[in-house]
Amino acid sequence: MTLEIAEVPTILLALGGMFLLGLVADFVGRHTPLPRVTLLLLAGLLIGPAGFSLLPEVFINVWFLLLTHIALCMVGFLLGQKITLSAIRNRGRSVIWISVGEVAGAVMMVGLSLIALGVDPALILLLAGIAPASAPAALLDVVKEMGIKGKFIDIMLGIVAIDDAWGLLIFSFMLAAVGAVSGQGGGVEVILAGLGEIGGSVLLGLALGLPMACLTGRIRPGEPTQAEALGLVVLCAGAATWLDLSPILAAMMMGSTVASLASHHERPFHEIDGIEWPFMILFFLLAGASLHIDKLLAVGWIGMVYILARMGGLYGGARIAGRLAGTELVVRRCIGLCLFPQAGVALGMALLASQRFPEMKDVILSVTIGSTVIFEIVGPVITRRVLKHVKSIEPSLISGGVNN
Repeated sequence: MTLEIAEVPTILLALGGMFLLGLVADFVGRHTPLPRVTLLLLAGLLIGPAGFSLLPEVFINVWFLLLTHIALCMVGFLLGQKITLSAIRNRGRSVIWISVGEVAGAVMMVGLSLIALGVDPALILLLAGIAPASAPAALLDVVKEMGIKGKFIDIMLGIVAIDDAWGLLIFSFMLAAVGAVSGQGGGVEVILAGLGEIGGSVLLGLALGLPMACLTGRIRPGEPTQAEALGLVVLCAGAATWLDLSPILAAMMMGSTVASLASHHERPFHEIDGIEWPFMILFFLLAGASLHIDKLLAVGWIGMVYILARMGGLYGGARIAGRLAGTELVVRRCIGLCLFPQAGVALGMALLASQRFPEMKDVILSVTIGSTVIFEIVGPVITRRVLKHVKSIEPSLISGGVNN
């Protein structure tokens, strides 16, 4: 899509308006129970094709894809700071156990619930494989908006940081199983492709993280560090996309490498943290504009069961695994309730599944897109309420200022 000179004023006006919407969302979010993520998604829904169609097409057709990769890499990089060698030693047991538990819980609960409905076995496997995918960007923004930190936050962010790895692996197995059941074959190739995506993302993150860790201690703070951090994060986004890898996994590994090895590792994270919000405003607004609200009407019983089963599986699996890991009672009771948001990774999985099995395309896309609308809008609200509750009953687990 080419850009005409006559379109420039419209695009600039839209950009300015979107940034001001971000300002309004931030203000309203501080004085109401609604997080700014939810407000931005709703605002995007209103200004997008499902609402008043106020956005130029170039934003949704071109810019959204570009901003998605940059925003997810920024989120992954900031999450990587939570997965250092010391953090793994201190909280690795809780993070790994609970992440495995909530992923397994979501897969099993969705699978068993759809079996009870008598759904086609191939569709059951695909939807169960999509269920564990989460939305790290929404969760991280809720935490940043509330200005909180602590052990509970570290565990929660550590869990969503590695969710994508478990999700990609499980989804690859499910695709392979459906291929075998339907007689399409290619099972081993699909699994190897999934493992290759995870392994390649880790290697890319290491390849970029090692030189970044060396540079960080030798570059002056301020603008030089900002250029280094932004340059490498965007380079990671481009390389991951070019190589068909996971941008968020690669960036997470890059951030983890820097945080573990660099003596002045906080500098690049502060710089990305300082410039991330404008990108996130555009990302969430365009994500809202890209939501297909009409798909909510098409989810039917399968969609409603999927939504309820996924929520129950995430909560139950996290609670059981938290008990096995010996985590505090408050952590295992509440952590699963914070993991409901689901977004881009799930949609990517749904698109891949619908391409490979076109006969199930309508159901897969309707259920996944429709449920994503609900999870993205309602999930952050639930997360913020739970975090406020945890802070009120166990201040030792969460510290800092909570807005509303």
